[in-house]
Amino acid sequence: MTPDLPPVAPSVTAELVEALSPRLRKRLDAGVTKLVARPAVREGDTVRIAVDDETDVVLHAPGGTVTGADAIRCGCLLAPDCLHRAAAASAAPVAAEAPPPSPAPAEAAEAREGTEPVPGTGPAAQPDRTGPAETETATAEQRAAARTVCDAAAAVLEAGADGAGAVLQAGLLHAAHTARLAGLPRASAAAVSVVTGVRAARSADPGYRLADLAGALADVLGVAHRLPHATGPDLTELRGTARQPYRPDGSLRLYGLFSEPVLTATGYAGAVTWTADADGRLYTVSDVAPGGPARATGAADRAVRIGDTALTHRELSRAGLAVSGATVSPTGRLGAGAGVRAVRASGAAWHAEPLDRLWAVPAAEQVARALKGGQDLLFLEVTLTGTVRETTGDCLLADCAGLPLRLATAHDDPSLPHRDNLRLLAAARGSRLRIVARLVPEPLPRALLLAVEHPTDPAARVDLGLDRLRHADLPAGAVAPPAEAAPTADEVPLHLLRRRVHQAVSGGRRVLASAGSVSGDAVRLRRLGLATAGDLLDDLHAAAADRSRDAFGRLLPADTDHFARAWLAAAVYTDAVERALCAGGWGAATTGTPSSEPSSATLARG
Repeated sequence: MTPDLPPVAPSVTAELVEALSPRLRKRLDAGVTKLVARPAVREGDTVRIAVDDETDVVLHAPGGTVTGADAIRCGCLLAPDCLHRAAAASAAPVAAEAPPPSPAPAEAAEAREGTEPVPGTGPAAQPDRTGPAETETATAEQRAAARTVCDAAAAVLEAGADGAGAVLQAGLLHAAHTARLAGLPRASAAAVSVVTGVRAARSADPGYRLADLAGALADVLGVAHRLPHATGPDLTELRGTARQPYRPDGSLRLYGLFSEPVLTATGYAGAVTWTADADGRLYTVSDVAPGGPARATGAADRAVRIGDTALTHRELSRAGLAVSGATVSPTGRLGAGAGVRAVRASGAAWHAEPLDRLWAVPAAEQVARALKGGQDLLFLEVTLTGTVRETTGDCLLADCAGLPLRLATAHDDPSLPHRDNLRLLAAARGSRLRIVARLVPEPLPRALLLAVEHPTDPAARVDLGLDRLRHADLPAGAVAPPAEAAPTADEVPLHLLRRRVHQAVSGGRRVLASAGSVSGDAVRLRRLGLATAGDLLDDLHAAAADRSRDAFGRLLPADTDHFARAWLAAAVYTDAVERALCAGGWGAATTGTPSSEPSSATLARG
């Protein structure tokens, strides 16, 4: 995947790959590698790739996205069913598809009023009604689409990121498109996230994280597995929404908190500015579009897209906003409709009302809220105590009301100043600062550092992804201490199961099938009270090694569904226990503990 190419709709990539002959499909991965190495020249909405001295591949992307197969053209003799068009689509970032149009007049009226139609409500997606209570269930079309997504995702898991080439990726993109047409945007988006993660892994993208890909795979398999049996509110949640519905929220008086850059592996970049009202509710103003690092760093100086205000994101993060006729999504994103009016207003310091109340909430309460699905931002007051060296780089050590806390960079891209700012903050050892961070659900208290109070000016703040600290901003005589080795801690050995879950995502079934005996790991897990973890580890390896042969000794096709279900049970369990350990590490209230773990049979069913 290369950010030099415009995003391509999943349906386009699936269509072009499906049109290839079996012989060309075998050569597709090599074709993608060759095409990525060629320079791409952008001219307005057109991107041109010189395959050789006589052949060009042209991608036409009106609005920044390739939405049709005919928008990718090639000058070779085999066109249109040539390898080059499919390779270009497979090398490009995956675009977010628009929801399918609906002919229903009521939905059209809703769209004109500023609301978005909810998937699963159109004529083609009316729910099945059974029994006297008419319990809502998934339609036959949705169940078939969920099965298609599950099969495609299981095939990717079977091969692992290392073996999931362009053909398997196209199969999952086709399933994503099918799910969207059936009114299942959540399954569609999760499938696209898996493809994006696989491409990042195969291209050695520095932003790739194995844990993120494992989470995306668990999400898409979990949704596809549960949806055919879901009813009522559970079904609505599993279907998801194609777009965020914006609802009127009257007049708002907002105070800027901070801005953060956005740079995704899907080829989108920009900035998001966080604000709060007098009651502490959070609202965001975003400017995200197709682009790369340059757009992520430049978007902060663009005017915010709301009302007639000329404030930039950088200015809004320190000023205020008075909005009338506001429309707000369920996640707090402010709409920019024609009826919205906004003017600049005075801001507030972090230590002044009303922003001060955000830091008055105990850290444990904030973490409990985040783990229950609420906002994952943490507003903490910490004392910097040093740095620690980890495998992914150095991170800050801090004391938060007696709780040891690790603060890591929110993004590792060298074009963003996150890591440079963290190194300078290490020199402010002993400083007591207010920070804004994003929770990382791990057993040890950990968060991603987003913004910080200025080390020498309590009335100022630093957006660590946009602003650059300098030595002059630090306290006099500040010197960065050497990074220490990460201290060992007595942790629940959940890594014995987690590493097998991650190994399967990276290398596929064959890695676990040849991993040898793991009875020692399973015994250790049971001895320490994690009996379910031991059972799941045994089940996972048994499913990986389960290959039958025919009468002639030839291997029969693998049962990908069995392996996917065993892997999903292990992934769901690992996530649940890690979240419980995270709550325990922060001292947050939780409904369960690692010792009261669900049984492997329960996990396999759900």
